[in-house]
Amino acid sequence: MKVIKTKIKIVFFIVINILISSSCNSQNKIVNMRDLKKTNWEALNENAVKLIGKDWMLITAGKINDYNMMTASWGALGWLWEKPVSFIFVRPQRYTHKFTEREDYYTLCFFDENNREILSKMGTVSGRNFDKMNYEQLTAIETDNGSVAFAEARIIIECKKLYATKIKEDDFVDEKIPAKVYPTRDFHTMYVGEILNVWIRE
Repeated sequence: MKVIKTKIKIVFFIVINILISSSCNSQNKIVNMRDLKKTNWEALNENAVKLIGKDWMLITAGKINDYNMMTASWGALGWLWEKPVSFIFVRPQRYTHKFTEREDYYTLCFFDENNREILSKMGTVSGRNFDKMNYEQLTAIETDNGSVAFAEARIIIECKKLYATKIKEDDFVDEKIPAKVYPTRDFHTMYVGEILNVWIRE
């Protein structure tokens, strides 16, 4: 009788853990974020130069259990190959680089000014020696494509990689730029990604 009771308890705890896990996972899905409205690139009425260059963005690549992000102020949004696209630039020594190289998708998250501290922090620490996945001011959420974004963002853009290339010194028309921007010749990898989904905070 004791054996049967013990087995019932074990089954009960397993079921409870599965239900808790399922509940937590559902809460981390972007589809369950009621204040984030899913739309498309046509709904973006932002000044892209200001949005990226002055407001900054968070580039994230990876899966919900293994990802990294970095702050960036270099990039662009536009139209290429008959598609809405984003352009991002990641230096090879950045920890995020291995994720943007490995993954098919990446996200761009834009925040309100009162979250500037988040962007400053994520731009000054490395995922090699700082646990960005458990940074208390960010709540990771998962898209249907399995990429990662953050619930605190006001705009989320999800992209699928189309093209990647390493910037080459010989290709610069303005020869002053490499010496000024790349004194150690750590040229960025440039990625072009098709904009697949956009979410805007209501």
